[in-house]
Amino acid sequence: MIDFLSSAAPIAERSGVTPDVFASEIVPAYRPVVLRGLAADWPAVAAWQGGVRPMIDYLRQFDAGRPVTMFAGAPDIAGRFFYSADHRGMNFQQAQVLLSLVLDALAAEAGNPAAPSLYVGSTPTPDVFPGWAEANVLSLPTPGAVPRLWIGNGSRVSTHYDMSSNLAVVVSGRRRFAVIPPAQTPDLYVGPLEDTIAGQPVSMVDLEAPDLDRYPRFAEAMPAVRVAELGPGDAIYIPAYWWHDVRATGPLNVLVNYWWHEGSGASPFNALMHAVLAVRDLPAGERDAMRVWFEQYVFEPTAASVADHLPDHARGVVGPASPERDAKIRAFLRQALADR
Repeated sequence: MIDFLSSAAPIAERSGVTPDVFASEIVPAYRPVVLRGLAADWPAVAAWQGGVRPMIDYLRQFDAGRPVTMFAGAPDIAGRFFYSADHRGMNFQQAQVLLSLVLDALAAEAGNPAAPSLYVGSTPTPDVFPGWAEANVLSLPTPGAVPRLWIGNGSRVSTHYDMSSNLAVVVSGRRRFAVIPPAQTPDLYVGPLEDTIAGQPVSMVDLEAPDLDRYPRFAEAMPAVRVAELGPGDAIYIPAYWWHDVRATGPLNVLVNYWWHEGSGASPFNALMHAVLAVRDLPAGERDAMRVWFEQYVFEPTAASVADHLPDHARGVVGPASPERDAKIRAFLRQALADR
């Protein structure tokens, strides 16, 4: 087993970050940053100081009585929610259950060293925990983000990325975050794109025990890994598309995160999937020709001005970003797909 996380370089840290500094310096830099003590004054963080029972009682007061999605794994998965050994399914089960039952189970298993792995993920607070956001106010701008709660015991979220900017706040327990820049994607041995564990594709490499015989290119990514451990009240900003692996420790872990989109809100991943269908299997010459179009219209720094030689009214779908332009593009795509 290779234990490189214990000696990996730390994620950059900031404290006392103001909304203006967050929006004008941290987010544009496009690098993860740990924000120590960001939510130290939250009532939820104070509730955890009393331990498991006060934290559970605090959560119960926001329970709207609606079902939540619970993931459960046997003790032998050691908290790592992943594919089954034969890759024909997952090593856990999921079900819709009442939050009160999950909290009861977490309380009952709190002292059990061989407890099953349980967690409730990505639960929007307005629907399931009304009043949470008003009681625990985030001080930084996350435009349009809905607070989402994650509740469980010891768990491991496999290395993945989000397609949105992400600000995650630890409320109870401790969490270790390991982050990897998007440039290392070819070295991470990405799993199935469509048959995923919980949304986005994951790396097949176990960061805590990387098998370099099976995944040799991961050695190229190892120097780029950055690690931090967060406690109650700490937060981390993770830009979209940065890979991250998260281990939660302790009998009761609560985290709240905020996802928000830049740009039009359209899915770049869906565009990638369509490009796989439409471009990847073309003859080499045609594929190279399309590479020129992608570079000119998508990836060049001057792509937004690619139609400057045309009058404003004739720029159409390649004009400057605007709601009108986005509507034209969506209409074009709907018609193009309908004609196939």
